[in-house]
Amino acid sequence: MNRLFIALFFLFSSTCIKAQYVSINAVLDRLEENRGINKNLGKINLDGRKFILIKDFEDHTERNFLVLNGNLATYIEVFDDKATGQTSSNVFSGDIVRSKNQIISFRGNRLEGETIPIALTKTFLLTQQKKILYLIDINTKERWIDEGAINKK
Repeated sequence: MNRLFIALFFLFSSTCIKAQYVSINAVLDRLEENRGINKNLGKINLDGRKFILIKDFEDHTERNFLVLNGNLATYIEVFDDKATGQTSSNVFSGDIVRSKNQIISFRGNRLEGETIPIALTKTFLLTQQKKILYLIDINTKERWIDEGAINKK
């Protein structure tokens, strides 16, 4: 009789522990989704996507665009001077390398069509939050948003 009670106690305990693990796993999945990490985004096609970063300062505004086309990319910097109203831009073109995990590396070795001696490099982490794609700059932690998400709103 004691063995039966002990066996039932262990069976009931293991069922309760399993239920707790399931609920903890659900909470962790929700937290990871909120942060946009630990997702397999390798199957998302980035061809033709444009990512945007806008930085506003007291004296000027910077608008940065990254246009991805296959293994090639174009990085555009636009500077708007608030005092004079003048706009200047730099257009870098180069290639990207996308690893199996969500890392994207951009190497801009051409400025305005001319080869430059030291290439501009940027490394991004591809994330997705609430079905919106973001690129997070590994070095500066700046978040670039997919232009398609802005135009839908």
